[in-house]
Amino acid sequence: MSRLPALLAAAAVLSSLAVPAPALAWGRTGHRVIAAIASENVSGLTRANIRAILGTESLDEAATWPDEMRSDPDPFWQKTATPWHYVTVAGHEYDVAPPEGDALTALRRFTAVLRDPAASLKDRQLALRFVVHLVGDLHQPLHAGNGTDKGGNEVKVTFDGRPTNLHSVWDSGLVDEEQLSFSEYAARLERRTTPEEVVAWWDADPRDWVRESATIRDTIYPKDPKLGWDYSFRMQPIVKRRLAQGGVRLAAYLDWVFAKAQAPEAGPQRTRRHG
Repeated sequence: MSRLPALLAAAAVLSSLAVPAPALAWGRTGHRVIAAIASENVSGLTRANIRAILGTESLDEAATWPDEMRSDPDPFWQKTATPWHYVTVAGHEYDVAPPEGDALTALRRFTAVLRDPAASLKDRQLALRFVVHLVGDLHQPLHAGNGTDKGGNEVKVTFDGRPTNLHSVWDSGLVDEEQLSFSEYAARLERRTTPEEVVAWWDADPRDWVRESATIRDTIYPKDPKLGWDYSFRMQPIVKRRLAQGGVRLAAYLDWVFAKAQAPEAGPQRTRRHG
């Protein structure tokens, strides 16, 4: 009996493993850290609006959903939504979006849905999940790409002794190096974030976040592709700062989005805020 079909099947599997996965900002842990921090900083009104839209689904659950859905074969996820996870900024100032859109145009689109009283619950759920995710994306420096190397995906490096690319190092390598759960990581960042920092970071303008990410981006490209402990030592404070800022900015943005929304009948709810 011929073994050719089995060999061909095995070859197909190996070939599929060699295809690089699409870039994901921060990975699951980073996105959940940002969402968890935001959950501790939103207003009671925002908290009520979130509950009215997501029900028992938490922000940290919603945060990773747009990336998880990228495996869905539907053309919306495979083509339409693909460019919505990043922006291209040649210098430090955002200019205009490409025809297919980008993270900023998507953020505006979904914000409008959340503020539309006629939008269906399903559309509002989609919109809120994307907003939570996109704010995180925009705080990952390599998601404000320079337009030359696909956000660091084409920059080959070794990290922890394994071949990878710079984008992957920033998505998950540096975050997972801490070996903390997202809740542990978020709690640690919360403890170390001062009230003065929350006040200084409370900024709901996405263009400011992009400008920061693009400025940082230009400082994180390594001279040596073999990334050792020294690279990690220098970059970890930046990673932690961007995660903490992302959480604070997500809270600020959601408070802004729901500022004029009518509170659900559940009534006021208590929330912990800094200061």
